[in-house]
Amino acid sequence: MFISDMYVEQWHKDKEKVIVMLHGFTGSTKTWQHIAKELPDYHIVAVDLIGHGQSVAPGSSTAYEMKPQLEVLEEIFEKLALSKFTLVGYSMGGRIALSYTVNYPKRVSQLILESASPGLANEADRFARKQADDLLAHKIEANGIASFVEAWENIPLFASQKNLPQHIQQEIRTERLQQSKEGLANSLRGMGTGMMPSMWGHLAEITCPVTLITGDLDKKFVQIAREMKKLIKNAKHYTVEAAGHTIHVENPVKFATIVKETIS
Repeated sequence: MFISDMYVEQWHKDKEKVIVMLHGFTGSTKTWQHIAKELPDYHIVAVDLIGHGQSVAPGSSTAYEMKPQLEVLEEIFEKLALSKFTLVGYSMGGRIALSYTVNYPKRVSQLILESASPGLANEADRFARKQADDLLAHKIEANGIASFVEAWENIPLFASQKNLPQHIQQEIRTERLQQSKEGLANSLRGMGTGMMPSMWGHLAEITCPVTLITGDLDKKFVQIAREMKKLIKNAKHYTVEAAGHTIHVENPVKFATIVKETIS
C-alpha cells in the first residue's frame, strides 16, 4: 500500500504487537521478507525509505535529509494508528531509526539497531565522507545502476555475503538492481553518513530499551556498538558469530530470535 507516496508493506496484520522495520541503503521492504516469516506472532510494518524501492524519489536531495525522512515516517505511523511499536533499523535505516527515537520518543517502546551508527562526531570526518558520497552519487548518475551494483556488492563491507547460497545472493542483487539511480544518488547526498547530524551527543537522552546487533566479522561496527552501549542508559549488545554487516540476511533465524527475546 502507499501512504504519502511511500510504499508500506505489512505482514500478520491481525497480531497485536507491532514491529516497524527500516532497511539500509540500496534496500527495500523485500529485505525483511524472510525475517517476517520467522516472526509470525508480530504485526510487521516495513517502509521503502525515500528514494528506495517503490517509494517516491524526488529530484532534490533536500527531500532525503533527516528532518523530512522523520516527518514522513511520523505521518505514516499516524495514519496507520501505530501508537507504540518496536523499531528495527539496519545500517542507514538504523541511523534513521535512532534519529526517529530521539525526536519522537513516545511511539518507540524498544529500539533495535543492526550494524548502525550515530553518525560521525568529527566535523572533518563528516566533510571527508560527504565528499566521498558526492563522488559516488555522480558515478551512479553517470554510469547507471548495473555498474554501481557490480562495484557495490564487491566492497569489503559485504565480503561475508559471498558465503550465502547463490539464490540469496541473487535476491540481494535483484533488489539492488531495481533501485533508481536518481533515488540512490540523492539518498547519498541527503542522507549519507557525512550529511547526517551526529547523534552521539543524544544517546544519553534515550530512555527506552536499546538492543545493538552486530556481526563478529564486521569489526568496525562491533566497535561502534561498544562505544554506543557505554552512552545509552538501557542497552544490550549482541554479536552474532560468523556474520558480517547484514545479519538479518546472513543468519535470519538468529536475528529473529534476538528480536523475539528482546521484545519478550
